[in-house]
Amino acid sequence: MIAPIALTCGEPAGIGAEIAPLARAALPDLPFFWIGDPRHLIPGTRFKVIGSPAEALRLAPDTLPVLAHDFDGPATLGQARPEHAKDVIAVIARAVELVQSGQASALCTLPIHKKALKDGAGFAFPGHTEYLAHLAGDVPVVMMLASDTLRVVPATIHEALSDVPRLLTADLLEEVIRLTHAGLIRDFGIASPRIAVAGLNPHAGEGGAMGTEEITLIAPLLTRLKAEGLDLRGPLSADTMFHARARATYDAAICMYHDQALIPIKTLAFDEGVNVTLGLPFIRTSPDHGTGFDIAGKGLARADSTVAALAMAARMAAARSK
Repeated sequence: MIAPIALTCGEPAGIGAEIAPLARAALPDLPFFWIGDPRHLIPGTRFKVIGSPAEALRLAPDTLPVLAHDFDGPATLGQARPEHAKDVIAVIARAVELVQSGQASALCTLPIHKKALKDGAGFAFPGHTEYLAHLAGDVPVVMMLASDTLRVVPATIHEALSDVPRLLTADLLEEVIRLTHAGLIRDFGIASPRIAVAGLNPHAGEGGAMGTEEITLIAPLLTRLKAEGLDLRGPLSADTMFHARARATYDAAICMYHDQALIPIKTLAFDEGVNVTLGLPFIRTSPDHGTGFDIAGKGLARADSTVAALAMAARMAAARSK
């Protein structure tokens, strides 16, 4: 039997403590456990503190297994507390240890608040992804947004649009393509991945009339990688890549910048999108939303993305086990 999935608590002032029991109710047959302070759970949550991840496999499906991690004080919904920052970080590190030791089959992370971690504990990483890559030995990683409808990978992420042409190098794009190709095989069980690659400019440059990066950078790289046997299509015009007939021709799309990738998937699967980190030696998924400070504790939080993230983590764990 595959080990249960570790679900980190994320920011205690956000909606994570509401989402975890909702996800448990939606996925009664999927074994996972929540790591956090039981005092932060919403009153009325049915839970049981466990001594080890394996105990999560034996609990009733209506009970949230909790691997307790004591925080410094209660949660204040909607307002992060600086004294919690060190424990939010410690929970992530603890979950990684459990996955790396085989006690958990995958890691699913609930949202953190980067500024709160920086202010409260001097957190030196832009976000979850970079910290996880550091814990794994500073391995190269890429961010994939995935759903049953579409998988996208942005080559550059949180960068000003004016900086993208400078940052988009052949070495970077090659690394993104190779990590995506390997991840589709290892984590999604796709033996021969088909990858669509967008151009940078409108109409993929239209033969140089609207930009030359497709001619000078993207196309030569794709030609070289295709000669190695990778199934790559492009550079393609981004405005025609995401309709249903186009999506049927590839397993993942690599885009050149943040919005080029995230607009289509958030249009097609706003509530079900999952953040997947490819390149790690362990599986990591996350819901594709933030801490939800504005709705925390109001009963408005939806668990759709977390449910999708846990279910995807389970499928990825099954794929790796093969």
